[in-house]
Amino acid sequence: MLQTIPDSKAIFYIGVDDKTIDLFESQYSVPNGVSYNSYVIQDEKLAIMDTVDPAATEQWMENLMEVLGDRQPDYLIISHMEPDHAGSIDILTSAYPEMTLVGSAKALAMLPNFFRQVPTNPTIAVKEGDTLSLGEHTLHFVMAPMVHWPEVMVSYEEKEQVLFSADAFGKFGALDTDEPWTDEARRYYINIVGKYGAPVQTLLKKAAGLQIRTICPLHGPILNGDLTPYLQKYQTWSSYQPEESGVLVAYASIHGNTAKAAEFLSEQLWELGEQVTVLDLTRCDMSDAVQAAFRYDRMVLAAASYDGGVFLPMEEFLLHLQAKAFQNRTVALMENGSWAPSAAKKMRSYLDTMKNVTVLDTTITIRSAVKQTDETALCELAKAVHEAAKK
Repeated sequence: MLQTIPDSKAIFYIGVDDKTIDLFESQYSVPNGVSYNSYVIQDEKLAIMDTVDPAATEQWMENLMEVLGDRQPDYLIISHMEPDHAGSIDILTSAYPEMTLVGSAKALAMLPNFFRQVPTNPTIAVKEGDTLSLGEHTLHFVMAPMVHWPEVMVSYEEKEQVLFSADAFGKFGALDTDEPWTDEARRYYINIVGKYGAPVQTLLKKAAGLQIRTICPLHGPILNGDLTPYLQKYQTWSSYQPEESGVLVAYASIHGNTAKAAEFLSEQLWELGEQVTVLDLTRCDMSDAVQAAFRYDRMVLAAASYDGGVFLPMEEFLLHLQAKAFQNRTVALMENGSWAPSAAKKMRSYLDTMKNVTVLDTTITIRSAVKQTDETALCELAKAVHEAAKK
C-alpha cells in the first residue's frame, strides 16, 4: 500500500525504484540502482508532481491509479524535462487529456523535443512567484534555471512546508538501500550538478526565505527533521569549498611502478596524521574519483608518461575535473617516465585552466622503478603536502 510522505496526510509518494539500471545517464555506476520520485497532492484539486523514466512507467501508473481511485488529476507539475522525470508525460496525457500541464515557459516549449505526439492538454506557464491553489494546499513556484537544465523550477507547498526540489538534494541508490546519505549524494551532486555552483547558490538563497520542513527530491530519500546538515553540504559543494581536510592520491600506473610510488607516498601521509583516500584511476569508477577530489582540500596526481603526454586514465580524470569546475584546491604532481618524462607538464596544463588551484613547486620525477632516492623525495613531498594544509 502506498504511503504519504512523513508528517502528511495529503501528499503521497508514488515513485519507483529501478534496480535493473547499471549506468545512470549512461556513465555513472549505480550498484544500488536509483529511484525515480514522483508525488501526488490530494486536495479539492489533485496535482501530480512530475512523472518518471519510461523504464518505470508501468509501475508508476499502477501507483498513480492506486492513489487516484476514481478521481481525475487536475494538474501535472513539470519541474524538469529530463527524460528520467518527464519520460512518462505522453502516457499520462493520453490517459488524461483534460489535465492541465504546469511548468516554466521553457519546460513547456521543450515538450515537442521529446515526444512525437505532442500533448494537446491545456497548459499554464508559470514564472517566479506565481502560485497555484489546490484547496487547502497552495504551490509557490520558484525558478531554478541551470540546476541543472535551463527550464528547471522547484515548488513550495506552504501548508505543509514541503519543497519539491527537482534534482536538487538528490542521491544515487534505490530507496530501500541502507547507506548514509552523504557519500552518494555528494557523488550525485558533483557529477550531475557540480558545474552549476552559482545557480545552486541562487536557489539556496531563495530557499533560505522559506520555512521548509520536508524536502522531496526527484531522486533519493525524502528529507525531513533537521535539514541543516543537508543544506550545509549543498552550501559547501556549490561554493566549491573543501568538505574535509584530507588528501586524495589519484594515480594512473601502466606497469605498477607508479602505483608503488603512490602507495609509498600515501603511507607517509598517513604517518603524518592525514586522512588519505587512494584511488587507481585505471580501475575505479570515474565519478568516485571526481567526488573524492571535491571532498578534500588537497590532491596528489601520480601518472606515467605516455605518447609524449600523460597516461590516458589520468587525462580522462583531469577532463572530468575541468568539466565540473574543479577549483580552490592544492595539488602536488608526481610523474614517471623511463626516457622522456612528460606527464607532469601535461597534468599541469589542465590544472592551469582551473580557478584557484595551487600546484606545489615540488614535482617528483621517477625513472621507472622506485629507488631509495625516490623514497627520500617522496617523503619530502608528503611533508610539503601536509604543510600545505596550514597555509
